Amino acid sequence: MRIIAGSARGRSFDAPQGRDTRPTLDRVKEAIFGSIQFQVPGATILDLFSGSGNMGLEALSRGAAEAICVDASPACAALIRRNGEKLGLTEGLQVLNADYGAILSSLVAQGKRIDIVFLDPPYASGYAADAVRRIFQEGILSPGGTVIVEHASDQPPELGEGPWQVSRVKRYGTCSVTTLIWRERE
Repeated sequence: MRIIAGSARGRSFDAPQGRDTRPTLDRVKEAIFGSIQFQVPGATILDLFSGSGNMGLEALSRGAAEAICVDASPACAALIRRNGEKLGLTEGLQVLNADYGAILSSLVAQGKRIDIVFLDPPYASGYAADAVRRIFQEGILSPGGTVIVEHASDQPPELGEGPWQVSRVKRYGTCSVTTLIWRERE
């Protein structure tokens, strides 16, 4: 795995061992960051189900002010910290070893606002839909913020109605990326 652009461009970092995680492919990551490139500098990022820290670290390399990387696995949380040190991206990096629901509740209690959220949960878990609902309904996402969900192409998250709207869906073989923003008021 490697950082594509920014201050740590071209530097490699480690992925978790085993098959429990599914790192975002470089071509998918490049397309995602190409679509949000002007939102990243100075942004506060939340990388839920972070695995290696791939998306949060890429955002820091590209000028994000803060990246909160969350993973329920202690091994993944330790790996994210090591990757941040290896890449020289520890300033603004916060690594949390906790369940996504607990972190979302904590962010609400703190009144924290997030500019960009990356969600890449286990595809069949249903966590993506739950996290999206909570992020929008509990006021975690800043006005003008974006939520980016990576999911299986044949299993998009069942979101139903809410204060969000789908601004883009892009397919990359068996993986798809859905981008959500606040629903425009009519």
